[in-house]
Amino acid sequence: MKLADAFSFGIQALTGARSRTWLMLLAMAIGVASVIILTALGEGARRYVANEFSSLGSHLIIVIPGKIETTGDSPPLIGGTARDLTLDDALALERSSAIQLIAPLALGAAPISYRQLERDITVMGSTAALMPVRNLELARGKFLPEADPTRESAITVIGDKLKKELFGNKRALGEWIRIHDRRFRVIGILKPLGESLGMDIGDIAVIPVASAQSLFNTEGLFRILVQAEGRESVPRAKQAVIDIIKKRHDNEEDITVITQDALLSTFDGIFRSLTYTVAGIASISLAVAGILIMNVMLVAVSQRTAEIGLIKAIGGKREEIMRLFLIEAGLLSAAGAAIGIIIAYSSIWVMGQLYPEFPLIIPLWSLASALGISLITGLLFGILPARRAARLDPIVALAGR
Repeated sequence: MKLADAFSFGIQALTGARSRTWLMLLAMAIGVASVIILTALGEGARRYVANEFSSLGSHLIIVIPGKIETTGDSPPLIGGTARDLTLDDALALERSSAIQLIAPLALGAAPISYRQLERDITVMGSTAALMPVRNLELARGKFLPEADPTRESAITVIGDKLKKELFGNKRALGEWIRIHDRRFRVIGILKPLGESLGMDIGDIAVIPVASAQSLFNTEGLFRILVQAEGRESVPRAKQAVIDIIKKRHDNEEDITVITQDALLSTFDGIFRSLTYTVAGIASISLAVAGILIMNVMLVAVSQRTAEIGLIKAIGGKREEIMRLFLIEAGLLSAAGAAIGIIIAYSSIWVMGQLYPEFPLIIPLWSLASALGISLITGLLFGILPARRAARLDPIVALAGR
């Protein structure tokens, strides 16, 4: 029997039992779609986190007050309070040639009001360096000017959401607002940037760091953001930060220094492992689909004994009978995989419309894996029914027993 005839025979066998065929196609399609969708979600989560960290700035080093001992590779995210970081500590870091910019951060919550409107917001105290370090952009006006960071100034830059809530469609630049018990003049409006690591940039007010320290009655800093001269300078800049602060803090290493690359690689590894795990779990559904194909085809063999006996009676060999059933299983797997891919792409397109900020991308390896596993599963579980059909005695089979 020619290969083309074998394929034609397999297609006729599948179309002749439509209910059985659709049942097996559905099982395989669900398995393939599950693998692709779950891996796309895992890859999307990994890219989303990568984008979040990229929005923080480039070649970034975060200095946190307090030392945390860690085990494993995961960097600490929250510092202790052994000793405060001060503005003088931050300014001392400018001595290192590996460091390009320093942005001290004083953070707190305070009520903000304009005429009769009032609400609580996050107030961030920093310097002019915060804008390039954090990749902030202005919609209108200007950012904090280059000035002595130890001097207070009654100016502020506000987020776009805060501007809309306080001023609506009215002009905000040049207006005076009250933060806690002090008045600040609005000199700039930030561009909409959305949330970054849990902080809504559109809902903050940025004021000079000395003003923030005075407002919150503290000399300590929340963080110091350091931008290295380049990617290759990050290790040198990190060591310079540790050495300078240690020298200023009586030879005690009481800070936690986190590099952006370390954070990104940690989360990247976590989400890659998660993606592979969910892909493996989803692949189990392909095994279930293969078992269904095997069981249904075993039933089909018992229902088609007369047909098999006729083929053997006119000279059909065992190998040809096996090939017929394996081709049928392969066609089922290929068609089911194609339907599963269509379902997966359609589902991801719908999710992309509902959540446009979440990057849903199907990795090529998951597509290839889903196709490969579905074909291998179908053929593997099709071997038993094929062997059973090939071993039938032609006389007994013709009798329909």
